[in-house]
Amino acid sequence: MADRLSTGVSVLDRQLDGGIPPGSIVFLAADPASQSELFLYELTAVRATLYLTTIRSDQAIRDALDRTPGRVGDPTIRDVGGNAPLDTANRFVRDLPERANLVIDVVDALEKPEPARYRQFLNELQTHMVNTGGLAVLHGMKHDSEPQNRAYTEHMADVVFDLQTEIDGSEIENRLAVPKFRGGSPPTDTIKLQLADRVTVDTSRDIA
Repeated sequence: MADRLSTGVSVLDRQLDGGIPPGSIVFLAADPASQSELFLYELTAVRATLYLTTIRSDQAIRDALDRTPGRVGDPTIRDVGGNAPLDTANRFVRDLPERANLVIDVVDALEKPEPARYRQFLNELQTHMVNTGGLAVLHGMKHDSEPQNRAYTEHMADVVFDLQTEIDGSEIENRLAVPKFRGGSPPTDTIKLQLADRVTVDTSRDIA
């Protein structure tokens, strides 16, 4: 489909009719022990990217990108995990150029302030992404005690990717669900993925 932005993952782009509409906010929910960062790294290869990290240092992200065998880009990386991470992230968002990616890894640290401030941040982010025709990906960790504003993130997101990772003995299975997709039709089935050097389709047979 015309005027879609590639995710950098070809199998996902095919499932989404060519990618994601410009101006969208994507929420990627994943288990902390999964290889979900591969989605973020491959996204950096398709267009200019501002990568905001809240937990790992900017050098740790750079080292991880350098060690990734798959296709990655050369994003601008900034550590916003110090004091007032929401305010720091907001300053960077305002300077995001046209048709660029924004990655926030992980968004959990920004979801902790009072709801009104976080709601304002999300609304300003959405306005900026629409005005610049870019793509924002908010990477969130799934755990028992989710940040108080996680529901705001899920509601404001135009697209939700839910990465489900299960370990059964010696087998690791990754399935991606797309329960929400504004501006298109989400896949009706989960996508079985192999997360190794890069994100690919898992072609192993399912055993009933």
